[in-house]
Amino acid sequence: MTITSLFARRAVGTMRPLLLAAALPVAMAACRGKTATDTAAPPVVLGAADIATAGTADLGPSVVVSGVLDPSDVVRVRAQVAGNIRDLKVDRGTRVSRGQVMARIEAQGVTSQAEGAKANVASAEAGLAVALQRLEGGKKLFAAGAMSQIDFKSAQAGYDAAAAQLAAARAVSASASEAAGRTNIKAPIDGWVSDRLVEEGESVKSDDPVLTVVDPRTLELKGQVGAVDAAHVRTGQVVAFTLDAMPGQEFKGTVARVDPMASASTRQVGVFARLTNPSGRIVAGQFAHGRIRTGATVKAVVVPMTALRTGDKETYVLVVDGDVVRRRPVVTGVRDDETGMIAVTSGLKVGERVVMTAGVEMADGAKVSTTKEK
Repeated sequence: MTITSLFARRAVGTMRPLLLAAALPVAMAACRGKTATDTAAPPVVLGAADIATAGTADLGPSVVVSGVLDPSDVVRVRAQVAGNIRDLKVDRGTRVSRGQVMARIEAQGVTSQAEGAKANVASAEAGLAVALQRLEGGKKLFAAGAMSQIDFKSAQAGYDAAAAQLAAARAVSASASEAAGRTNIKAPIDGWVSDRLVEEGESVKSDDPVLTVVDPRTLELKGQVGAVDAAHVRTGQVVAFTLDAMPGQEFKGTVARVDPMASASTRQVGVFARLTNPSGRIVAGQFAHGRIRTGATVKAVVVPMTALRTGDKETYVLVVDGDVVRRRPVVTGVRDDETGMIAVTSGLKVGERVVMTAGVEMADGAKVSTTKEK
């Protein structure tokens, strides 16, 4: 080995630690850079259900009532005499007019009494006519001196008795005729037959239910509200109705009346709201919700109440701004518990998008990714 080769090897051995020392900072820097990239938080993925768009709505103080929409006029027709059902002309769904004969009760005893009473009236009328002739003739004879005063008074008394008999016969006949008239089952109101409880030929007793007639052109909801809310409800206030069977549609009615006292058991106050239904489009008997406007309404920017978040010192929302969220303090106003919306009087504009997922907390400027639901 030459001296030159020996010095060359020593030089390489001497430089190796120096090279390692120089490479170590570079490797550490590379490692640090890789770790920072790998631990960066991924964007929060938000679906369409997680985001709401601020809109406008008319909000104001209101009281909510719920219940079944029943026809305001419901009449249960009962048999007024005993007998058998005859000539049943209606069924469920048949439209009827007030006074229309819907069926007849065959009651021979009642009919016979009415016919006998009429005969008695005819007999009493004939007796009165004879008594009148006697009285008129007696007047002439008494005036000519051909009849004693006693006979004349007797003729006059006979006439009075005949007149009394006729009056009594007419009274009995009127009562019997009224009873006979009850054998005709007539519609008490204009409306529709909603229930038929008898069949042709069926035997009924007096006061047995026979038919039910309703008028669904005006529907009524009976709701219960707390005493505090009832203090703000007045007859004539506007009621906005929504029906479970007709989602997305709203119908207008009015408060018809309010109970004067609260229920002793529930401490709730009955409120009756009416809805006109002239075309019969709304089927009676379905469940409905009514919102009674108890004060003036205002048009406001609204968001779902689930979009509100509460910090240490402020109420705020998270506004989706491109691919990040921004924390935005807001001032709220009237809330609508039925729709779940709340007015934002300051801090938010119509059309801005807010995060509704209250369970997911995100810092101001956090990255987000939005997806569209299929």
